[in-house]
Amino acid sequence: MIRIAIAQIRPVKADYEANVRRIGGVFAGFRNVETAPDIVVFSECAMSAYYIEGGVREVAVTAGTLFKDLLAQHALSRAEPVDVVVGFYEEFRNNYFNSAIYATLGGADSRILHVHRKVFLPTYGLFDEARYVQHGDSVRAFDTKWGRAAILVCEDAWHSLTGTLAALDGAQLLVVPSAAPARGVAPRGRDDVEAPGRPASVIRWERLIQRMAAENGVYVALAQPVGFEGGKALQGGSTIVGPDGEVLVSGPVFEEAMVTAELDLDAITRARVEEPLLADLEVQLSNLLGSQLRGSSPLSEYDDGDAVSGSSEPEEIPELELVEPERQDDPLAIDCELTKQWLVTFLQDEVRRRRKFEQVLVGLSGGVDSSLTAGLAARAFGPDNVIAVRMPYRSSSPDSMEHAKLVADQLGIRLITVDITGAVDGYLSAIDDDASPLRRGNVMARVRMITLFDLSARYQALPIGTGNKTERLMGYFTWHADDSPPVNPLGDLFKTQLIELARHVGVPEVILAKPATADLEEGQTDEGDLGVSYPKADRILHWLLKGLSHEHIVSLGFTEAEVSLVSNRLQGTHWKRRLPTVAMLSSTAIGESYLRPVDY
Repeated sequence: MIRIAIAQIRPVKADYEANVRRIGGVFAGFRNVETAPDIVVFSECAMSAYYIEGGVREVAVTAGTLFKDLLAQHALSRAEPVDVVVGFYEEFRNNYFNSAIYATLGGADSRILHVHRKVFLPTYGLFDEARYVQHGDSVRAFDTKWGRAAILVCEDAWHSLTGTLAALDGAQLLVVPSAAPARGVAPRGRDDVEAPGRPASVIRWERLIQRMAAENGVYVALAQPVGFEGGKALQGGSTIVGPDGEVLVSGPVFEEAMVTAELDLDAITRARVEEPLLADLEVQLSNLLGSQLRGSSPLSEYDDGDAVSGSSEPEEIPELELVEPERQDDPLAIDCELTKQWLVTFLQDEVRRRRKFEQVLVGLSGGVDSSLTAGLAARAFGPDNVIAVRMPYRSSSPDSMEHAKLVADQLGIRLITVDITGAVDGYLSAIDDDASPLRRGNVMARVRMITLFDLSARYQALPIGTGNKTERLMGYFTWHADDSPPVNPLGDLFKTQLIELARHVGVPEVILAKPATADLEEGQTDEGDLGVSYPKADRILHWLLKGLSHEHIVSLGFTEAEVSLVSNRLQGTHWKRRLPTVAMLSSTAIGESYLRPVDY
């Protein structure tokens, strides 16, 4: 029996020394367990965190340097000898790689057994790896003191061929260090009733490695970190799967944990006897590879007799019944409990761990967005650490003031009031007395943000944003005002999703039921300004972002005018979602060549 442990921990961003010490602490912890592991696995990029961008050159080390530092930490821990797998950015032969080391620590056998350099570098969507590191070029198994192993780093495992190559090379265990960001909060389907509250990406990973294990008759150990990097959640959910494809153990999501299992190598033999897929492949591999080299068979190789001459009478085929696909569920439905947990953890990570603030400020307008934000903040930091700020103007609705107090009282958070009338009118009177409602509204929004940032300095509390995805995509906010807070938990939730979550967390119904309004002038409503309802705007935006054509979206039940209105606002407001455009004069322009993630 081999005992394997996955250390599902939160790497410290761009701090190699801190992560070395953290791994040493894991080693020291093994002295306190009844049975220490034979192998401990850490995630992809465990020495620096994953989203480093142009900082790779600052955190990359040689495999020899990492081995020396791990060996020193192991010696300090006074733990039993152990094999270790650690993901890191590697400097090798004047290039940088996303790599993982397998080494034995402790005793006379201490040495590096293997270094795997990630072959498949995702450069799409959330990823831009090939810009910063080089591709590896091989997948190989290697010998250890207990048997034979191979390493695949993250996307390497998404290509089924890699696991098969490793198994054909004799691997009994595939170790998959990963740093995959969590995605997907749709409600779980019937197949997932045994695993509530997990992101869709966790479930996809589990099914992926189950297939890999069962097809090749190998153990698979997937190591994922936790935490947040620039708003992207590192999901956890580390998993160990047996050679029959059954999950042996899964770690929690968004929480640090030690995930352990016993591996019986005899189970590999039993699994391969029961389903000899790998043996079948070995028999036919040369034929399959030969067919690839030969190319397609020429037409002359086929029988040209009557069977293919078309001379026989056509067979009468009965009319087939047309089967319509099942109606899709609401594409914007969310698992509210999972979403709440995700956003609370996000706030804790971004505010306390990354920015070292103990308190937060929320501009509380009495609307659903700010009420939900305040509720999430109270759950994340405790009511005593949340300061709500009402900022009325002389034309503000009395309901806004009343509802803000209702939420503050319900949550038990501190509420202060700053009347912005004098500041807004004072500025406008110094310019002219005939400001349009649009100009006045923009001044009000910017004065409110000045207020929040000044109070931030006064109370040493970080302002939290309240804008939702619909507003951001439609450009329905004041530039450098509503969008200014450095942390925003709601920015990837459409308005209708936000309302669903707000109802789940207990925002008062009187707030949920009233028309959404920026309350910048009497009688104003969001939907009146936008010219389309939120349910329609959200779904049109969803399908536009998914790449559907206007014609396709219209066929789903929307009018051409509605689709055009939403599309035009989306296309015409990209500038509001970006930093100012700067003239690029050098090869080190900020945000073009000099690239660092927001939390570097």
